[in-house]
Amino acid sequence: MSRHQPHSDAASGPVTTEDPQAPFLELLARGASADAYEQPVLLARAEGATPERIAALEAAKVLALRVRAEMEGRRRREAELSALFETAHDLAGLRDLDAVLHAIVQRARSLLGTDVAYLTLNDPVRGDTYMRVTEGSVAARFQQLRLGMGEGLGGLVAQTARPYVTDNYGHDVRFQHTHSIDAGVGDEGLVAILGVPLMLGAQVIGVLFASDRRARVFEREEIALLGSFAALAAAAIDTANLLTETRQALNELERANEIIRDRSGVIERASDVHDRLAELVLRGGGVHDVAAAVSEVLDGTVEFTDAEEAPGHALEASRADGHAVRHRDDWVAAVAAGGELLGALVLRGHPGLDPVDQRTLERAAMVTSLLLLARRSAAEAEQRVRGELLDDLLDGRDRDPRLLRERAERLHADLDATHVVLAARLESTGDAEQEAAARRRLGSAANHLAATRHGLAAARDGGTVLLLPAHTTAASELASHVAGRLSEAIHESVTVGASAPVEGLAGWTERAAAAYVEAQRCLDALRLLGRSGQGAAAEDFGFLGLLLADSRDVGGFVARTIGEVITYDERRGTDLLRTLDAYFASGMSPARTKDALHVHVNTVAQRLERVGRLLGEDWQTPERALEIQLALRLHRLAAPDIA
Repeated sequence: MSRHQPHSDAASGPVTTEDPQAPFLELLARGASADAYEQPVLLARAEGATPERIAALEAAKVLALRVRAEMEGRRRREAELSALFETAHDLAGLRDLDAVLHAIVQRARSLLGTDVAYLTLNDPVRGDTYMRVTEGSVAARFQQLRLGMGEGLGGLVAQTARPYVTDNYGHDVRFQHTHSIDAGVGDEGLVAILGVPLMLGAQVIGVLFASDRRARVFEREEIALLGSFAALAAAAIDTANLLTETRQALNELERANEIIRDRSGVIERASDVHDRLAELVLRGGGVHDVAAAVSEVLDGTVEFTDAEEAPGHALEASRADGHAVRHRDDWVAAVAAGGELLGALVLRGHPGLDPVDQRTLERAAMVTSLLLLARRSAAEAEQRVRGELLDDLLDGRDRDPRLLRERAERLHADLDATHVVLAARLESTGDAEQEAAARRRLGSAANHLAATRHGLAAARDGGTVLLLPAHTTAASELASHVAGRLSEAIHESVTVGASAPVEGLAGWTERAAAAYVEAQRCLDALRLLGRSGQGAAAEDFGFLGLLLADSRDVGGFVARTIGEVITYDERRGTDLLRTLDAYFASGMSPARTKDALHVHVNTVAQRLERVGRLLGEDWQTPERALEIQLALRLHRLAAPDIA
């Protein structure tokens, strides 16, 4: 009986033909909790479903939970970027410092999922740092805490300008515990604490915290996210201070109207650029859009450049103090995030720059860093998804063709098309750290190449594997092209082995694994033959290709080697093949060949001359002669089947 036909049996219990994925798709659609995914399996067990039915439900549950985790991760990343963009927009239209700081603390607490978030500001007169804003706090003593420099976790952050994290503050001996701090933390019941500095240039002006009332390990991404909020908070404070200073100056100076007229143009430009930058962030503009907008406002030429192309000394100075730095007739503002230098905004040919315009250039650099981080996050997410799909194909973990096609379609890939599997490996001779960096660059370059060609890429076995559509391109030509592109992209020698073209990967995932093995054989053969840095497929190795290829394409080898001679004989009724057989059997002696064929020696010479024109002048070299003799023998063996 087919497993799709419903029947009832007293021993095995009721059987249902319902799609095992259906209940989990419903759970995904309504956003159910992870615990709810156990219910369909438990219900099936309670109803006495067959072991096959339960196994199918278990497999569907695992897949659904993976999809749910991916969806949750994407929602979380979208929420993080949205919160950063919203906060940046608030900063551009800053009116109330308290409101902005409260918004930053609230969003930090929400996105990191902590019980409490709070912010302290440094008091230069008393030489300590005091609680400024709290969210989720319930203890009055905690809300009034003041921390001396170097005291507790926050005092250490304020003193060293470095982030600190602990999964259990009360038992962490790295920090200088005081009675007042420990009492406040104890009243609040805090256990795990993360603190990052609020920086204005090289100066620490306060600390932003996220804390839980239970033990918790904060991930690197969470530390970076809190650091981004801290940068926004510092910018909000700096902007508010500037506005305060401006108001005080207007109140104190007798010629207020004249000052307002003199500065009105600058202030209007600053407001204009803030509005433009906020609009760019909200509509997903790029870094060059930011540079173009600032160019218009500052009446100059602003360019985004890579860190390697910017003036080194000015770039490092800007990175160190967080301000734009003059370099000859230009101004350089570092684009950095979390200590990583991402590039620079350079204002060309504008030596005289108003302080507000300088701040505008600096704000543009900060917005540029946010856009670059957002783009990187999206690119890394897509790379992970491409790599996971290719890993599943190579390992045969997901054999449902429909799901494989759906996953591929979301990445603009077509698994029903003809593909070539390519194994790529570095030929670097640097130290371990340099080689690891080169491998990361290789992975990024391979992912970019795969995305532009509607393929897939993943790191595997110490190298990189790619799955690219073949279309009308031969496997050997594709391998050579990929080797050149990757080597040029990472400035390192990359060797690439390719499989023969394969089809139907969605329905037969084992084909991908077999093709990968063939590509690795070709890669190893290239390296053994001293052809590192090149790309090749089995067809490039002559008779060795028969050993390297997974499919043993004998006909293809014969056609590539002596196909021209076979076609010539068939069309003209000549005996070039028989002459070649006799020539090699006679030890490549024309005199003995004419005796074996019972023809004149001039006839043998004429036939061999024709063979040379068909096969090339090097056909009698040892390597070519060996391949031709093997092809002749394989052709003779195949002749009865052909007949």
